[in-house]
Amino acid sequence: MKEVWNKKWKKILIWASAYLSFIAFAFVGGYVLVKSEDDEPKKTAKNALIVTLICTAVSAILSVFYNIASLSSGYYSSWAYDFYRITSNLVNIAKIAVYAGIIIKILLNKEKTNEVKKEIQNEEIV
Repeated sequence: MKEVWNKKWKKILIWASAYLSFIAFAFVGGYVLVKSEDDEPKKTAKNALIVTLICTAVSAILSVFYNIASLSSGYYSSWAYDFYRITSNLVNIAKIAVYAGIIIKILLNKEKTNEVKKEIQNEEIV
């Protein structure tokens, strides 16, 4: 019987949960880091954690900038609001591009099956 949750789909679940919510990633990534015996999903969870923390830090910096700048009068017609709006949109687009790119890379990556590995080993022996 073919395993439904192979390594490829586990990696996609880890990255998708990291994109959707930091809390969802805490459950999925935390479970993988604690319970998984395989090193590959653990490495994926660690990489997803790093990317998620970077995105969260950038969003936090923008949020602090917004809250401080909005204390001034006339903020919504100033260059600071335009800067915040444009930068926030660019960060969101970059976040989508990074996570989508990684998921697409995982989907397009063809893992060698055991049969292919055996054929390659047999060819090297001959």
